[in-house]
Amino acid sequence: MILRGRAHRFGDDVNTDYIISGKYKFKTLDMKELAMHVMEDLDPDFYNKVRPGDFIVAGRNFGCGSSREQAPLAIKYADIAAVLASSFARIFYRNAINTGLPVVEVDTSRIEDGDELEVDLSKGKVVNITRDEEITAKPLPSVMIKILNDGGLANHIKKNKGFALED
Repeated sequence: MILRGRAHRFGDDVNTDYIISGKYKFKTLDMKELAMHVMEDLDPDFYNKVRPGDFIVAGRNFGCGSSREQAPLAIKYADIAAVLASSFARIFYRNAINTGLPVVEVDTSRIEDGDELEVDLSKGKVVNITRDEEITAKPLPSVMIKILNDGGLANHIKKNKGFALED
């Protein structure tokens, strides 16, 4: 699975309330509407700047805080191709895969806002096209690639009438 888009850079410890403010979680369950508010507490104009296929790039501990699934879902519905971060809160990481949002653990220190990236999830490779650099990432296991290709864990189970995680 190869993805290509622009980087939208954020810092360390981006918690789930920064991803989608808690003030919206009780107003609507419409993910398209929630997507319009992704990252707005950190960048009020984020939704207007992001294009389908772009990436959120962050530092350490992305997705810390509450374990609600609205955070990765809102990112996915904002048409973000993947989140790249130096590290993730474990529950966010699992929720992202389960909801069909690719997440990549990679050293993001040399990725700047606006850089054009190409990400190969299977090989664990991030190419910063803007800077002509290749960064080795942690490749996703084939089981996670299957889940992502099926649109998340629930879709994967429906499609395979069970888990069917073996090759």
